[in-house]
Amino acid sequence: MSKMNLNLQVERPLVFAWGVHLFTATGALWGLLAIMATVQHQWQAAFFWLGLAALVDSLDGTLARRFKVKGLLPGFDGALLDNIIDYQTYVIAPAIFLYEANLLPASTTIAGVAMVVLASAFQFCQSDAKTDDHTFKGFPSYWNVVVFYLFMFDANPWINFWVITILTILVFVPIKYLYPSRMIRYQKMTLFLTSIWGILCLTVWLQYPAFQPWMLWTSLLYLVYYVGLSLYMMVR
Repeated sequence: MSKMNLNLQVERPLVFAWGVHLFTATGALWGLLAIMATVQHQWQAAFFWLGLAALVDSLDGTLARRFKVKGLLPGFDGALLDNIIDYQTYVIAPAIFLYEANLLPASTTIAGVAMVVLASAFQFCQSDAKTDDHTFKGFPSYWNVVVFYLFMFDANPWINFWVITILTILVFVPIKYLYPSRMIRYQKMTLFLTSIWGILCLTVWLQYPAFQPWMLWTSLLYLVYYVGLSLYMMVR
């Protein structure tokens, strides 16, 4: 084996490792674009960028495991990068959306936004936020999903406030929630239903503001499945 071929074999895993980390890092850009669209009240664009950030987050872990990235770059912490970007895209950007879209009563807007960012900051710093059995402990800060439903349902701002309050409390309740891309039992069914849910939400987004309400209501069945299976698996 020539020296050049040997060098290529050594360098290829490093190239893949940096490529995966770069893919993860793009989430920071999509989160920034979501914030920029939000402050300009371009609601559809904001949800597009939030959705793209979530798609990157759902794939980068699989890619990291596929290319065995862990340990290849000792001076680089991919998990820390992932957490920083997740806090931006799942917490900060949705919190700004809550504020800019006037989804909460005027008198409680700051309190509602504060609950989101403070509770999530606590959760992101918990060493067991992601458990050894591949679940999330406490409500996993899916605030991007929350603001999507609050915005599309256009409910009374006080209802929205109490939804935010209840979910904030659930951050501190040690219920284990499914980690779809890492779970073992029921994974194929869960990923299939997640795809159907994503298609429904995508269709609602594309049709906004003249979307079919039944699609939005039907998509809630997936959330019932997600929470129900999470509780079932935890009890077992």
